[in-house]
Amino acid sequence: MRALLGVQLLGALADNALLIVALALLAERGAQDWMAPSLRIALYLSYVLLAPFAGTLADSMPKGRLIVLVNLAKLGGCILLAAHAHPLFAFGAIGLAGVCYGPAKYGILTELVPAADLVRANAGIEIATVAAMLGGPLLGSALLDAPLWIAGLHTAPRQASLVVGVLCAVAALLAAAIPATAPGAAPRAHPLKRFHRQLAALWRDPQGKVSIAVTTLFWAVAAVLQFLVIRWAETVLKLPLGGAAVLLCCLAAGVVAGSLLAARFVAAAEALRVLPVGIVLGSAIVLTGQASSLWAACGALCATGIVGGILMVPMNALLQQRGAALMKPGASIAVQAFSENLASLVLLAVYGMLLAARAPVVTIITGFGLFVMASMLPMQGHRHGQRDF
Repeated sequence: MRALLGVQLLGALADNALLIVALALLAERGAQDWMAPSLRIALYLSYVLLAPFAGTLADSMPKGRLIVLVNLAKLGGCILLAAHAHPLFAFGAIGLAGVCYGPAKYGILTELVPAADLVRANAGIEIATVAAMLGGPLLGSALLDAPLWIAGLHTAPRQASLVVGVLCAVAALLAAAIPATAPGAAPRAHPLKRFHRQLAALWRDPQGKVSIAVTTLFWAVAAVLQFLVIRWAETVLKLPLGGAAVLLCCLAAGVVAGSLLAARFVAAAEALRVLPVGIVLGSAIVLTGQASSLWAACGALCATGIVGGILMVPMNALLQQRGAALMKPGASIAVQAFSENLASLVLLAVYGMLLAARAPVVTIITGFGLFVMASMLPMQGHRHGQRDF
């Protein structure tokens, strides 16, 4: 478990640093504003298109070995960026490799950890992820400000890409220490037909569809917030890219705190009781858009993160329990990843269109907050298993 946490920390640190570096590479090329969310769209498009095959691959080989290969592929993407490849192309290539990482990472949890400990194990994974969200933007900003010292790389963003690649290489070495798990037998059904059945099974399960709906909403909104906070900080608070990255750290710190609270006070059997927190999350996003000073923004984003962590960790654990009961672990995580990435793709596309239409950034934040509140309202009857939605 420690090796998996280390891999998650380093891999997510590299991912978050690489986003800041890629934004600098786009600015270096004089790219349009809508190109920034397109970085994530390139990733999510790969995840969505290959999701039917990701779970099968994750379940057909030792998941630790697959995690090694994924991190080596991410290293290749960093080398492409350093070699002056277009960031969209490099992110798409990273997405093609990384599509199997989610099913391998979360699928191996159900093989290494008893069901009763899944909330705590998920909290560990999410804390490592969000700790990387804290450090990644700071690392990316620091690398962009560092003097040039690698021969042949004439700009700071290209040099930073190669340094981030070193993190991916170390993560691959750590992944080799993950305990081996037995691969499953290769399924006979066609991947697309099998994936359709698995998708339907999880979305029809009473508890499964609630948990996957909440995690899908959470990660889709989080994908947009990552860009929206930077844009808002630059336009409203007049912060540079490095200063805007610090605000992302406030959001990430809040998620860490919320994850710890969920691990301490929410049992897996009581996961549905946190559903009202989703409405509070939408309210916190709306209030964030009204902040007019740096300290108010930090406080609002930290509160948003705390609420998000409290909501997300129990829902993720419940989803893994239901997924493992209905199908193989890798398959259930592939269904989850498909749903989350498809929703992220849609919301990022909406965000890109709003930017192209020159919508005010505060209006966009308010709109996303209201969207979260409206989406969570139909789910409130599930707190005590009262009704469907």
